[in-house]
Amino acid sequence: MKTSLFILGMIIFSLMTMPLLGYSPGTYAQEKKRICATMEVHDKLLKTVPAYKDSRAAIENLTRDYLLRGALRTEIVKIPVVVHVVYNTPDQNISDDQIKSQIRILNEDYRKLNADISIVPSVFQTLAADSKIEFALACRGPEGKPTDGITRTKTDVASFTYDDAVKFTPSGGMDAWPMDKYLNMWVCNLGGGLLGYAQFPGGPAGTDGVVITYTAFGDIGTASPPFNKGRTATHEVGHWLNLFHIWGDDCPGGDQCGGSDDVGDTPNQECSNPGCPTFPHVSCDNGPNGDLFMDYMDYTDDACMVMFTKGQSARMDAAISGPRSAIMSSDGLKCNGAPPCGQGSITALAFVLTVYGIGKMRKKSIRTK
Repeated sequence: MKTSLFILGMIIFSLMTMPLLGYSPGTYAQEKKRICATMEVHDKLLKTVPAYKDSRAAIENLTRDYLLRGALRTEIVKIPVVVHVVYNTPDQNISDDQIKSQIRILNEDYRKLNADISIVPSVFQTLAADSKIEFALACRGPEGKPTDGITRTKTDVASFTYDDAVKFTPSGGMDAWPMDKYLNMWVCNLGGGLLGYAQFPGGPAGTDGVVITYTAFGDIGTASPPFNKGRTATHEVGHWLNLFHIWGDDCPGGDQCGGSDDVGDTPNQECSNPGCPTFPHVSCDNGPNGDLFMDYMDYTDDACMVMFTKGQSARMDAAISGPRSAIMSSDGLKCNGAPPCGQGSITALAFVLTVYGIGKMRKKSIRTK
């Protein structure tokens, strides 16, 4: 009887401890996957805002015409940023230092000054681009008063999603600053594993900007692996500057090699790449070099996304010269009467929302449906 009880006890003990023996922090980290809701927001706007479809078509035609001219910007531009911290608990009220770490990361990533650019495989190194875009916290608010470029709002909302509630004071968030003067960035607790989302150019002014969860912002404080190197903001600001996901958002379902990011120098790619793939990762007959999974517009972990391509940089340049041109005249970085800090002078093209004939681009026609 004692032997039977002993054996039974050992079986129970084994069943209880097997999950613990199989657990490791690395295993758990690999289960965390990047989730961006930019395309969900895009699809919602197409269905609910009648003017958005025409605006997007005009912007894509403007982009195509700009790229065909081939006269790309050479000056450095600096974009004023306001960070709206919307918090429900003390740890969600991230520090000024954490916010500044994110601004530093944006500047490193968009200027190709990030140390980890060295991990790009040799076959792709010539594609990596300095976009000549910089960011700085605004020092002048909408009413002309000095600011540190940070707002803080205590909310009763436990978590937000991509319905834009965080962008409005009545729904527990914080109203946007004028989109023609500032890049609005909201930091809050996003639910459901969502890391962030952005609004493409051409959407409503009151919701323009990007939203990042507080555990994926910057590289200190509450930033949590594997999204603790500030690349979620780099990714979402890319959307704000009119970049699509590198695989073309045709996965899952349909012709998974028929989509496009409308960028000429990014390899055709079947689906998003989670985690940190091993080079080469071949899909859609793009061998021998395979997917450009180390690009900021893929879905890899922060440590494995390290570059924009020259084609992506040119597309962002078209956005700065067109639908985002007004922000280049912002006084948000004009501190104490001084000229805008580090603002390169550019000649902004007049942006007229005229619907041109929608032509086809590489792999896929313009996204208006």
